Amino acid sequence: MSKIVDARGLSCPQPVLLTLNEIKKINRGEIIVLVDTDTSKENVSRAATTQGWSVEVEKAQEEYRLVLKKDQK
Repeated sequence: MSKIVDARGLSCPQPVLLTLNEIKKINRGEIIVLVDTDTSKENVSRAATTQGWSVEVEKAQEEYRLVLKKDQK
């Protein structure tokens, strides 16, 4: 089951911090992050990638849905 981080309406660095906290909690699997600015999308994507997670970005109207995945190793 995917974890969901709803960071819509929050300014950076809050979306990044919420995402990194969730990454530390589960360490692998799938996390869905909801953001509503280009800056948050870029910063969360960069932070997740540096932690070894893959990132898929889906745009829906004025929001972004980032799907972060990391397989078990």
